[in-house]
Amino acid sequence: MSSHREAPEIAKDPVADSTDVFAFVSPDCPETVTLIANYIPFESPAAGPNFYFFGDDVLYEIHIDNDGDAQADISYQFRFKSTLTDPNSFLYNTGPIRSLDSPNWNSRQSYSVTRVTHGQSHPLASGLACPPCHIGPLSTPDYAQLAQSAVHSIPGGVSVFAGQRSDPFYVDVGSVFDLINLRPFQQLHAQFEMHVFSKPAPGVNGLGQLNIHSIAIQVPISQLVSGSKHGSVNDRGSVIGVWTTASRQGARVWDAEAGQNFSSGPFTQVSRLANPLFNEVLIPMGQKDLWNTLPPSDDKRFAVYVAHPEVAALLPVFYPGVFPNLAKLVQAGTARADLEAILLTGIPSGIVPGFQNFTGPVQADMVRLNTAIPPSANPNPLGVIGGDLAGFPNGRRVFDDTVTIELRAVAGLTFPLVDKTFKPDAAASVVTDGLTAASVPSGFLGHFPYVGVPYGGFETPS
Repeated sequence: MSSHREAPEIAKDPVADSTDVFAFVSPDCPETVTLIANYIPFESPAAGPNFYFFGDDVLYEIHIDNDGDAQADISYQFRFKSTLTDPNSFLYNTGPIRSLDSPNWNSRQSYSVTRVTHGQSHPLASGLACPPCHIGPLSTPDYAQLAQSAVHSIPGGVSVFAGQRSDPFYVDVGSVFDLINLRPFQQLHAQFEMHVFSKPAPGVNGLGQLNIHSIAIQVPISQLVSGSKHGSVNDRGSVIGVWTTASRQGARVWDAEAGQNFSSGPFTQVSRLANPLFNEVLIPMGQKDLWNTLPPSDDKRFAVYVAHPEVAALLPVFYPGVFPNLAKLVQAGTARADLEAILLTGIPSGIVPGFQNFTGPVQADMVRLNTAIPPSANPNPLGVIGGDLAGFPNGRRVFDDTVTIELRAVAGLTFPLVDKTFKPDAAASVVTDGLTAASVPSGFLGHFPYVGVPYGGFETPS
């Protein structure tokens, strides 16, 4: 998974657990960039009466670095407030919710948005309504329209949305964590004799029909880039780095008489996410919690896990004879400069024709987006390796097939970018977990907030 329950401590705190980060030039509004941070993994649509909600005691932030030092130059902060209109009812709603101010809606949330620029806070809006969770046809009729009414326009030509969505990430979770038992290629696995399958089986989207909570903001590009060196693909100033964090106050005490928690003290970061699968797959178990507490500017200390990824060493073991050239690369102890560029610095000019998303020499996990590259007229979910320069790892769109992209990169497909003498294994160009964007049952929206309508509790099997 991109970052669903990726570290021991944050797995115990789902409302602060970021699952995915997306950053892309908006296809229907190309003078803007859309930034999305998803939280709360594995939401069951039918989880009533206490349906999912953002944490009132969590500080959610989306950060932008526009000068390459891996420190936030701009941050958007989101704080949430929950309200019960009838605390004497056990119900989430007492009738159909047809509008955001419906008297039938008992348990609701609102939020505020603050822009922080170089440490200076500028409140943008407050009291913005989240939509309800998608309960079913009687409780939330015409849900798509209801949720779209929760898209708010705020000062500066900015649009925001915060609420439940279908999980856009697609991955065969069951196969990946079963010794990388990729369902399209089980017959090639070293442990195939243990399989109950007699022939290859299609991938299974382990996140299909599950929801998450999205925080989405669409901002004019001019408000995110810095200085005069932007507007051209080759200008480093056109590139921004993006990540999200969740923070909690240092002390939390349960007041039995009041029946609630009280928090105090300064906020401390408990979750961080940028590139998909970074902490999930690259960082070892014993350092995942530490990684979640640190800023991207400290990622040099973790660079060795990018240069020598464990998955690259495991693929030739689990699939003997399938990745011989990758095996030689691993046995020689060759550092993966291609992965370091893709994930830690961005790709410099001159390596991929017409493309760069280089932020400088500071090694940091950020989603790097070249804002001067327009949206693709014919998007390819394989992004840059599929010839679509508007896709991952140039930012990340909601439909990008990041699992396949990263599997192929780790398998050696991208190593010729830094060593033209290296010949990738044939399998490196076809390895996948067997899923595509069509594996997301809800699909995606063609407009803000782009993430699909959440699955309803009545319609979706538990």
